[in-house]
Amino acid sequence: MASIALGVSLATARATRAGGDAGLVHWTPVAGALVKLDGKTPLTWNVYQPYAKSKKKESNIVLVLLGRRYLLLDFKATRVYAVPLADLHAQGQDFESGDLAQASRLLPSSDWTARDVGPAELIQLTLGDYGRVLTVQLPHPPDLRPFY
Repeated sequence: MASIALGVSLATARATRAGGDAGLVHWTPVAGALVKLDGKTPLTWNVYQPYAKSKKKESNIVLVLLGRRYLLLDFKATRVYAVPLADLHAQGQDFESGDLAQASRLLPSSDWTARDVGPAELIQLTLGDYGRVLTVQLPHPPDLRPFY
């Protein structure tokens, strides 16, 4: 009887934990991405996208590390958000976070372009607080469908 009670309590704990993670976004590094600031590669940079198998399908957002600063780019809504490091929880090379797109963290930006340049998607914008052009190049995932 004690083993049944233990099994039920473990199952409810897992369900509670899984339900609590519903609002979390798991960020993974993008292999083959490029970042440039005014045509030059920054000393420290990285690009993260939401994990491909997450429940929320958000292919229009990108988390960019520029030096010691994280920026959330929403290239469908053409918005940039400042992301405090305290909101990102490291899990190895990946991160987990809640909703990072908050109106209070909105940064001025202009001159947005997002276009397909063959093997990658190119996002270019001007950051209002830096006054510099940020370019992010995201590789397309490979098409693994067989040829007909």
